[in-house]
Amino acid sequence: MMKENADFICDRGESPFIPGFQLMDVALENGITLRAAVGGQGEPLVLLHGHPQNHVTWRKIAPVLAQHFTVIMPDIRGYGDSAKPASDEVHRRYSKREMAKDIVLLVARLGFQDGFAFMGHDRGARVGHRLALDYPAQVKRSIFIDIAPTATMYALTDKTFATRYFWWFFLIQPSPVPEKMIAADPAFFLRKHIDGQLKTPGATEPAVFAEYLRCYQNPDTLRAICEDYRASATIDLEDDEADKHLRITSPLLVLWGEKGTVGQLYDVPATWQEKALDVRGRAMPCGHSPQEECPDVLLSAIMPFLT
Repeated sequence: MMKENADFICDRGESPFIPGFQLMDVALENGITLRAAVGGQGEPLVLLHGHPQNHVTWRKIAPVLAQHFTVIMPDIRGYGDSAKPASDEVHRRYSKREMAKDIVLLVARLGFQDGFAFMGHDRGARVGHRLALDYPAQVKRSIFIDIAPTATMYALTDKTFATRYFWWFFLIQPSPVPEKMIAADPAFFLRKHIDGQLKTPGATEPAVFAEYLRCYQNPDTLRAICEDYRASATIDLEDDEADKHLRITSPLLVLWGEKGTVGQLYDVPATWQEKALDVRGRAMPCGHSPQEECPDVLLSAIMPFLT
């Protein structure tokens, strides 16, 4: 049961993008405050977005999921309206380990003590990988959308990958080079990024693009996004190397867009069979973001797994 009117939860009203969901700022025990949209009832299901979106990316499937679960959709630290802590020299504050800890603390703050299901897209799925490794007792099952493991993708980098996913190498450049270059025209960069990855015209409606751009125009958001990617190329790889003997023990469903880079360059299930004990997966008829491009197909794939 979710706690009500706790002094560490600030009610921000109903979401303008997802009917029936309440926006709230939740102060965590580690000093981070996360913005989250919460709705529904039942067992908790955490949905975690990727870059360059925020929790609004789930708007087309969240109301259906809320008929079965308490759906918790935070903005990752650094993204959306969540806290954007200061950077540090080794990028630990933006490591997937710290982001995963945020999720565990958030679910506990909301009053759930018996574990939760998880679904993450893009960066959110990378947080989910660390979450499932570090908190196996809490994560009951996971869905990762359109990623192969970070270490695998870096290890197999070739010209095709570096060209298609150039931001993996651009955003990790020393501060403030990428931050200043994007800030010169954030709308242009954001539009090119989304249009390049999504293969379904109109999947991101103008009002939603404006919402993503609102967040992207914040200089602290740009700094945090670059720190997220810098962490993936440094401290996250160190954490992965230290834990390379570990495997995800709970069930894992991997989904990918058949028109996207990940699906075209990697045998996605095979990459995860090296990281998890129970893996199943299938392609989606879309690019990078099935939750925006083909939500009904995505729901048909995830509901049997989640229930």
